[in-house]
Amino acid sequence: MSPLVLPWLELGICGAVIAVAGSVLVRYGDALARLTGLSRSWVGLVLLATATSLPELFTGVSAVTLVGAPNIAVGDALGSCVFNLLLLVLLDELSRSAPMYRRIDQGHVLTAGFGVIMIGAVGALVLLSREQLDLQFLHISGYTPLIVVIYLVAMRAAFDYERRNRSSAAPLETAEGLTLRTAMLRYLTAAVFVVAVGGWLPFIGQDIAAAMGWKPTFVGTLLIAGATSLPELVVSVSALRIGAVDMAIGNLLGSNLFDILIIAIDDIAYTKGPLLSSIAPAHAITAFAAVIMSGIFIVAMLFKPETRLRGTVGWVSLSMLVVYLFSSYAVYLHGL
Repeated sequence: MSPLVLPWLELGICGAVIAVAGSVLVRYGDALARLTGLSRSWVGLVLLATATSLPELFTGVSAVTLVGAPNIAVGDALGSCVFNLLLLVLLDELSRSAPMYRRIDQGHVLTAGFGVIMIGAVGALVLLSREQLDLQFLHISGYTPLIVVIYLVAMRAAFDYERRNRSSAAPLETAEGLTLRTAMLRYLTAAVFVVAVGGWLPFIGQDIAAAMGWKPTFVGTLLIAGATSLPELVVSVSALRIGAVDMAIGNLLGSNLFDILIIAIDDIAYTKGPLLSSIAPAHAITAFAAVIMSGIFIVAMLFKPETRLRGTVGWVSLSMLVVYLFSSYAVYLHGL
């Protein structure tokens, strides 16, 4: 079989497995929400976001420890943030019954706001690190603990918001006749498949990149980021299909926060010095693109636009798409 065909075939197989496991993950994630009384937004933010972001974690740690490719690690994490926000365009297009931004919970503004803080901070640190302003302790950047703290604060704030704004507690349901234990076991089983196959995707992405002769920064930001974000794609679309749009949005925004946490973990695993001092400055383009797209999302949440182009997507989605395409082209031109 041709060296060009095999990795694309493997990518197709991975996609098929994730499509099945992802739909199961959403089904039992929704069951857990009903059985525990948690909201779909919280389940998407914590349970689904963590499960679907583990491939990025495995990719990042492998890239900095086994391959020695910090550009792949950071490009994957930041590229996944941009790709997750791009998926909002797809969800908006698929949400034909009513404009998506009029259907989702206002609490997503909180998560998106923390995303702006964390992603923007990393983008600024990428540039500051080039100016020898990166504090460090041993081989770890002095800013890494700050990223971890902000992530924990974000999770705590989301939990407090959920608790304060939860409507009158409804009695716990027996979703589809399931017990909590059964739903949890089936959820974890599906998560194992998503993580296992998702962990294989980066290696397939590297094989495709090598065969095509693409640059490391471009490969990490687009190809591998797109590959490791496949679980988010499948899970979010599956959630939308069962009417759990808040779970879908929570998954995407929560994955962005977890992806930035992964950069902190990668920095700890990278023993050759502060991680952000060892990467191409072009990664700042990706970070600031994600910040702009998050800002557009926040504006849409507050403004709640109704206008849609030919009944498909609105100006919000078109704006996000333009930012994504422009940043991808800029990274392709300036990446190493």
